Amino acid sequence: MKSHPILNGKVQLYRRGDSRIWQCSASVGGKQRRATTKRESLALASEFAEDWYLALRGKDHAGILLSEKSFAQAAQQFLSEYAVITEGERSQKWTEGHEIRLRLHLLPFFGELGVSKVNPAKVQDYRVHRMTSRLEPNPASRSNRPLVDKPPARSTLHNEIVTLRMVLKTAIRNGWLEHLPDLSPPYRTQGKIVHRPWFSPVEYKQLYEATRAYAREPYHERDRWNAEQVHDYVLFLANTGLRPDEAKNLQHRDVAIVEDDASGETILEIEVRGKRGVGYCKSMPSAVRPYERLLDRAKPVQTESRREKQRRRKEGLPPLSEDPPQLEYPDLRDPVFPGNHVRLFNGILERANLKRDRDEKPRTAYSLRHTYICMRLMEGADIYQIAKNCRTSVEMIEKFYAAHIKSTLDAASINVRRPKRPAGLKTSARPVIGIDDD
Repeated sequence: MKSHPILNGKVQLYRRGDSRIWQCSASVGGKQRRATTKRESLALASEFAEDWYLALRGKDHAGILLSEKSFAQAAQQFLSEYAVITEGERSQKWTEGHEIRLRLHLLPFFGELGVSKVNPAKVQDYRVHRMTSRLEPNPASRSNRPLVDKPPARSTLHNEIVTLRMVLKTAIRNGWLEHLPDLSPPYRTQGKIVHRPWFSPVEYKQLYEATRAYAREPYHERDRWNAEQVHDYVLFLANTGLRPDEAKNLQHRDVAIVEDDASGETILEIEVRGKRGVGYCKSMPSAVRPYERLLDRAKPVQTESRREKQRRRKEGLPPLSEDPPQLEYPDLRDPVFPGNHVRLFNGILERANLKRDRDEKPRTAYSLRHTYICMRLMEGADIYQIAKNCRTSVEMIEKFYAAHIKSTLDAASINVRRPKRPAGLKTSARPVIGIDDD
């Protein structure tokens, strides 16, 4: 191994084996440190090594020289193992979210710090930084959207702290950190329980009447199939409680029309695939007719567009056959709700003045699930059975739904009154209990 000392032997330049690249090493801050110069020339390597050594000395005198693993190294280790360990258990979107949060916010703030320097005070500084730097351009962002004077949502900050905690736990597992610091907000108060947007019985009736009217008379004939799909989509979700992503993953082979033994009614038995894995759902009887219409509705016919017709005319090609195409109906492997009808659904909500609820929160397709849960509670259904049918927990239903349903309050138990004393009835004097004078 060829070596060459510089700076009176404080820095050593050397090359390993047959490598043409010079390496440098020096003892700074009580620890031997090494780096590659990425230079083949000895003169250029010497210049690099001098700058590297002086920079280390400056950091050592300033007290910012790391003698431990940095947060950036712990984050790199976390990303390398998280996707592999949780494959099949976490969605790809959630896994990518950790990488995005680290790249955009956590690494620019904590990256150069040692893992032991990420203490509760520094985490609180990070929260303040995120709340006050919303109008400053983020150099790590790849978005071209204009900056908006809006603080990050509480859930956004919560997810970032979750990612931070996972990185620190990775450092603990690798022996780079002794214990996990307290990451809880110091001034946290009891969270306000909010009412999730839903449709009251009157609003729900107004909604499905609006979708039915548009399905019968759409603005354009080409929108008829989509309008009919949206009408059945509203009825299906409001009578099954499925999440929108579960409805998107649903195929016709996952749905069966059966006679329920307990109730004697015709319902749907659905095998659901979504955020909780595979689960099962039994629908309301009102979901059967919309699903039968979905089965009997032919797939949309792909006709030639106006642009294609113009191209044929310019190129002198013969027109396509005017014979009506053969209709195709859904197969068992076809999705129950193909395509995306978000714009059409939102347009109907806007025209029916139902887009926002009483608290000015926007309603989405997810509000149909909330409507199903609330209506079941209003009808007196067992909360445990609702939780199983909706693939959620009783705690979530009690926290976000049952607290807002007036039928869960028993007026007879609340409005209890003491019996009134009849008029003219004199009360007898109470005997005096004391010591006998005798």
